Amino acid sequence: MSFQNPVFIPGPTNIPDVIRKACDMPTIDHRSSLFAQFFVPAIEGVRKILKTTTGEVILFPSTGTGGWEAALSNTLSAGDTVLAARHGMFSHRWIDMCQRHGLDVQVIEAPWGAGAPVAAFEAALRADTGHKIKALLVTHNETATGVKSDIAGVRRALDAAGHPALLYVDGVSSIGSMDFRMDEWGVDLAIAGSQKGFMLPAGLAIVGISPKAIAAMDSAKLPRTFFDFRDMRNSYANGGFPYTPPVGLINGLATSVGMLLDEGLDTVFARHHRLAEGVRRAIAAWGMTPCAHSVDLYSDTVTAVVVPEGFNGTDVVNVAATKYGVAFGVGLGEVAGKVFRIGHLGSLTDVMMLSGLATAEMAMKDLGYPVTLGSGVAAAQDYYRKAADAAQMAAE
Repeated sequence: MSFQNPVFIPGPTNIPDVIRKACDMPTIDHRSSLFAQFFVPAIEGVRKILKTTTGEVILFPSTGTGGWEAALSNTLSAGDTVLAARHGMFSHRWIDMCQRHGLDVQVIEAPWGAGAPVAAFEAALRADTGHKIKALLVTHNETATGVKSDIAGVRRALDAAGHPALLYVDGVSSIGSMDFRMDEWGVDLAIAGSQKGFMLPAGLAIVGISPKAIAAMDSAKLPRTFFDFRDMRNSYANGGFPYTPPVGLINGLATSVGMLLDEGLDTVFARHHRLAEGVRRAIAAWGMTPCAHSVDLYSDTVTAVVVPEGFNGTDVVNVAATKYGVAFGVGLGEVAGKVFRIGHLGSLTDVMMLSGLATAEMAMKDLGYPVTLGSGVAAAQDYYRKAADAAQMAAE
């Protein structure tokens, strides 16, 4: 592997120099007013990216997995029933966490490559006339399969069923890269991590909490100490943390949200869509398809490429890493070996993406894949050129 080459994994993502330098800062007194000078902008910037005016944001020294645990432990009690679908590795892991916490998980099984089953959710919610289900868990962007689920549709299902369950959304690989509307979609707990769309090192769990979720803390009985929202909110009111915060990461987050907001969220989302569409054009030119079952499910942050019968996608990742020093993602769980994953989120440009596609082509050719060198790159080039022309004309 080479430090000079960008990575094309679904996270951690490439770190811009300005963010890396922001994280590399001298020690300060985190209980001084100096800390608040970048802590407050970091929190307010995340709220804008979540598109919430009513919700609060809490940061934990952790990862997205810690954010999952914080969401559960602050709002639920042992024995509570939660509804979730298993359609990828990360929805599976969230279900596993719920079960380890003594929650009664009502699992809807769905194919890997499918999105969250909105109709099945609505049926389950309508059948729950006693409102035993306390929470509905949804993975917005399933990183293992490159599938984006319809969170607005899930909210409509909850409303159509007249069900009061809390809506938890794993947005770890979507928030900061794809449109996320916490207030509009009625999301009660939104979970992100620093190492994806925010372009930071891993180490921060970012949790958006609605007023309804805050109210649920009063009756929640699951144990929590390090992840207690109450301690965090009390300390935040005074501009600090209840324990020692990761000061450098939070300074980096303030820089990150500033960059995203300066670029403009619509522009950020359009950039990710453009990068992703170029990758999808390349895949089609190779004669392959994404793992996602339909166009409406295509993720703009990661694509899982289904490899031809008789080939192993993990081999592509290994050859790219050992021979060319470039990182791609392996298939996970039920799609292990059946796919390799191309991450196209965070700090990436069209030109950087073309280098990744060229490397994937070389690795596949080395392994005897039926691909023509340059075919995918040319398809992506054609798309990126036309997109650049259209952007230039719009600017004029």
